[in-house]
Amino acid sequence: MAALMNEPAKKAGLPNREDEFVPQRIAGPVVAGVVPGQPPAVVHSAARLAYSLNVKLICAYVDITSYLSNERDDQDLLQSTGEDGTVDDVEQTSAHLREHLQAVLGKAGIRWSLLTLVGEPARALARLADSADASVIVVGTREGRVGARLEQLLLGSVAVHLTHRQARPVVVVPLAPQRRHRPKEDG
Repeated sequence: MAALMNEPAKKAGLPNREDEFVPQRIAGPVVAGVVPGQPPAVVHSAARLAYSLNVKLICAYVDITSYLSNERDDQDLLQSTGEDGTVDDVEQTSAHLREHLQAVLGKAGIRWSLLTLVGEPARALARLADSADASVIVVGTREGRVGARLEQLLLGSVAVHLTHRQARPVVVVPLAPQRRHRPKEDG
């Protein structure tokens, strides 16, 4: 019976139960979803969290215009086509994001990396979080632009999908909070 007790329970002289909560230090990285043109608030919040937890920050860009195709030797090859059927330069987008992240995080004093993923954003981020054993996923809300609204109609909210599809905590950083219109008082 003594072998079944955890250390805090042993020290306190309490019985150990299977469902007893025992806090553990967070050791997995912070995964942050990033997109071109995104305000730095998401990266700043993710960096603060990674710094506070003393873990690595993994920034992930998910290219929704690409897909994986299985070829010889079961290798996943990135295939990306534009509206006209030509191959997009995903590497160029990733390079621009890396430059932006370097400018934002260069002197932050944290370990970080950028990965480019393909597919549906929530699934891709959840798969990455699983494979990296991430502690938390950080994403931003969409801004109020028409293109962002159309994308949300087509793909749905990444944050909502993440909270329903996996068990890790999801931090949602507001990018363009809606302000309520207050009528001016007559003076």
